[in-house]
Amino acid sequence: MPLVFELCPGRMVGGDHPCFIIAEIGQNHQGDIEIAKKMIKMAKDCGADCAKFQKSELEYKFNKRALERPYTSKHSWGKTYGEHKRHLEFSHEQYRELQKYAEKVGIIFTASGMDEMAVEFLHEINVPFFKVASLDTNNFPYLEKTAKKGRPMVVSSGMQSMETMRQVYKTVKAHNKNFAILQCTSAYPLEPEHVNLRVITEYQKEFPDIPIGYSGHESGINISVAAVALGAKIIERHVTLDKTWKGNDHSASLEPSELSELVHSIRLVERALGSSLKQMLPCEKPCHDKLGKSVVAKVKIPKGTVLTLDMLAVKVAEPIGVKAEDIFQLVGKTVMKDVEEDESVTPDLVENCRKKAKC
Repeated sequence: MPLVFELCPGRMVGGDHPCFIIAEIGQNHQGDIEIAKKMIKMAKDCGADCAKFQKSELEYKFNKRALERPYTSKHSWGKTYGEHKRHLEFSHEQYRELQKYAEKVGIIFTASGMDEMAVEFLHEINVPFFKVASLDTNNFPYLEKTAKKGRPMVVSSGMQSMETMRQVYKTVKAHNKNFAILQCTSAYPLEPEHVNLRVITEYQKEFPDIPIGYSGHESGINISVAAVALGAKIIERHVTLDKTWKGNDHSASLEPSELSELVHSIRLVERALGSSLKQMLPCEKPCHDKLGKSVVAKVKIPKGTVLTLDMLAVKVAEPIGVKAEDIFQLVGKTVMKDVEEDESVTPDLVENCRKKAKC
């Protein structure tokens, strides 16, 4: 049984607990705090459990030359990559404002710490859990420092190998038992043949004591719903208010109607997964009473006859006779009354055959 732990105050993940659904706002807010607030409210209204952002301390995430390089993409918010990223980066004060707003509307707030200093800030504002983005999953000094802070962690695994993920597991586990790993492929948008949902089941085998989830960048919701059917306990999807907006992530993000449908579909699948115990359910009784088959006499059987299989048949019968699956148990037993052809063979007609037990 996968480990169950408290990801957020009062919210358990793993085991039979509901899938935890993260609405990844990331930087799809266009650098506008009012849009960011609208997206937090949208995530709440659509039924997501968490609204998540991406926090960077740019001088710690990028070196000087990376920030100074020209950025001429149609998605650019500045002449250099640094100008572009600074436009999209909220200040510490703005993050506190967004955190308060999320608390007001009633949704969990956190962020991916995209560098060690960002993690320090997120720890300072007391986010309930740390999200580790795929680009930091093989950054082992970062992982170790983050794990040592003691907060639950959700670790994406885009661009990594199974060998690396084994090392990730060992590194985090040594300092923090409360973490989950998400299958992820880092392409935007992601083509179905590159999703590799089967990795979820491989992770479940490799790491049986932690919850496994899925972070998706594909179009639509069907693949993410399938991940839940395979046992994903956390689902993360990028969200947007408009897929046509400037930014690389928007095309691989879900608009409000899609996020609502994703949440609804996940909750429906969770209900449908139900129990692993196979038995006839109370809801099946009307169908069984109407169409369930039982044993009847294929020929007229005189009192005192020892039953053989060729004397018996299975039909929808009135009244209901001995259960169809018990027909072989009747062979060799004696009938205590005359049984007419096509008559139900009920337990009271057969020696040592009780109604609620096998004959």
